[in-house]
Amino acid sequence: MKKKTEILDAAAMNRALTRMAHEILEKNKGGEELVLIGIKTRGVPLTNRLQEKIKQIESIDVPVGELDITLYRDDLTKASKSEEPELKSTSINNDITGKKVILIDDVLYTGRTVRAAMDAVMDIGRPSQIQLGVLVDRGHRELPIRADYVGKNIPTSDKEIIVVQLNEIDDVDSVSIYE
Repeated sequence: MKKKTEILDAAAMNRALTRMAHEILEKNKGGEELVLIGIKTRGVPLTNRLQEKIKQIESIDVPVGELDITLYRDDLTKASKSEEPELKSTSINNDITGKKVILIDDVLYTGRTVRAAMDAVMDIGRPSQIQLGVLVDRGHRELPIRADYVGKNIPTSDKEIIVVQLNEIDDVDSVSIYE
């Protein structure tokens, strides 16, 4: 895998997340009925950053949660029978019934992760609405899913790979395209 281009550095990522926070608040007329849920792994720190930005803008603490979609994936049967999927914990401590849930992830690609996340959310409660925020939308959808909030649209080929690195996990903030 050869590095091609850095698309977002730390400052650009911060600006994109700030813009997304403003768009979330504008579309939802504030943050009172919102719950932000990060799709593991990199959606979780992005969710926490958005929560902090919303707090700076509106002085409210929007509840957040963490969602593991492992058991909802549609490709589990492709794995070898001897391999057990690695489960991560789901932590949603607020009632989401009647709330506007905003799923947050790092990259939107085929849409299958988001479909799995929506299934998982519906098993937890019945939100009034589910919205989607992603740091990067790279195209190539296999399902009719689109993001409501996008940090950056990055058209890619099928051979390219988007790598998101976050300070909380990788000790650096960047988004790069690899071939």
